[in-house]
Amino acid sequence: MDFIPYLFACLTPMKIALMVGGAIGGILLGAAPGLSPTMAVALLVPFTFHMDPAEGLILLGAVYTAAVAGGSITAILINIPGAPANIATMFDGHTMAKKGKAEKALYLSCMSSGLGGIFGVVVLILFTPPIARMAMEFGPAELFWLAIFGVTVIAGLSSGTVVKGLYAGAFGLLLSCIGENPVYGVERFVFSDKLTGGIAIIPALIGLFAIPQIFTLVETIGQSLQRESFKAQKGVLREAIGELLRHPREWIMGSVVGSFIGAIPGAGGQVAGLIAYDQSKKMSKTPERYGTGISEGVISVESSNNATVGPAMIPLLTMGIPGSPTAAVLLGGLLIHGLFPGPDLFTKHADVAYTFIASMIVAQVAMVVFGIMISRYSHIVMNIPNIFMVAAVTVLCVYGSYSVQNSMDDVIIMFCLGLFMYLSSRNSFSPAPIVLGLILGPLAEDNFSRGKIIAQTGDGLASYFLSGGVNMIVIGLCALSIGWSIYSEYKLARNKATRLREEEQHAAATLSEA
Repeated sequence: MDFIPYLFACLTPMKIALMVGGAIGGILLGAAPGLSPTMAVALLVPFTFHMDPAEGLILLGAVYTAAVAGGSITAILINIPGAPANIATMFDGHTMAKKGKAEKALYLSCMSSGLGGIFGVVVLILFTPPIARMAMEFGPAELFWLAIFGVTVIAGLSSGTVVKGLYAGAFGLLLSCIGENPVYGVERFVFSDKLTGGIAIIPALIGLFAIPQIFTLVETIGQSLQRESFKAQKGVLREAIGELLRHPREWIMGSVVGSFIGAIPGAGGQVAGLIAYDQSKKMSKTPERYGTGISEGVISVESSNNATVGPAMIPLLTMGIPGSPTAAVLLGGLLIHGLFPGPDLFTKHADVAYTFIASMIVAQVAMVVFGIMISRYSHIVMNIPNIFMVAAVTVLCVYGSYSVQNSMDDVIIMFCLGLFMYLSSRNSFSPAPIVLGLILGPLAEDNFSRGKIIAQTGDGLASYFLSGGVNMIVIGLCALSIGWSIYSEYKLARNKATRLREEEQHAAATLSEA
């Protein structure tokens, strides 16, 4: 393999220091609500101007991969995702924390992220040419159906009923329409100047998840803590390793889903994490346990969102097409060093390209090691009094929302959505379907609009959107996902009815004996 000599080339003291520093910094930056992996990498790009090209890319790659994993820390500890890719981590991760298993959940998150990340980099190394060709098959029609496939996941993400999940998802799709249509330039639902630019995903994410949590913490000030206090314990790491070994299907499936989604430009870790969680739940023999604090939920999500990192580089390095927003920032890092994506990158600049790719494997290992070390001190966060937690989280929320576009409008939108979600959560509505609708809405609408324009020059909408091998495969996956969701709901309802009937029979038998 061409990259193997470069694996040793990236083990010099300077390069190791950059990987270690990038891994630690990425974890801490990723854990801050609002500081997404994209922003973390963008903040460090100027520091690479005077570095050697390989060293600069190593630093950016280490921060990228660690920031994706770091977002799970706040998702697990305080039910606030550090980044959109960690939304689904909260479903079981935070529930585990409330049960006093926060340390175990963090260990599972770190190790699953490492496994998924290494899997994704191996895919990048071995399958770059065929996956690049496959990614190019995804035009507007294919991306539209991929977004619809993501929408089919909505029903399974609600903590209440399926109907409430669908209502919440529809509201998220409606929010995504606010602002200017990027294809036609038409404004929709702009009844205030503050909505002219639409609703950015980071302020919405912070508002929907963090603000309700702040209100909940405010309610408990002066009362006994509702968050579980704990201290680091011996043997938890060994137990977490055992969980990973007992559930290989979850991290393998998550890694495969993440690698596939990551190679498709525009999808990203948030879509991969939600789809992996949904598929893991559907494949489980006990889907009713998901959301109650089980290891499988954390493993599937964290392996998938980190598995997107490597494949997202495939269209970037081979064709100059970023597979994710963070990859777009990395493209800037390449260009400022005079490196241009394409075949020449792997011939004229092979030393830089292969050293960068090889370093991502080492960076994943560094991320796991230092992530575990940081997790040992997670009890400090869990033991902070609520009044201080409210102050700290509020400051982070305001800073994270404002820093996206340096606009107070985003802060106002964040607080309004947070207040709405706090009131809605009292009626068993979940924020996850809303965020998924907000993420997938632009992907579906923009690609449908582009596809419509292309179809008008050809054989029409039906022919363009309903023909082609990739289209038919994704449409089939949509139908299978919907059908499986209906079957799963029916099965859960039937099992519940059976248990109630058995309990009634047991109660009747007990009374007759008495």
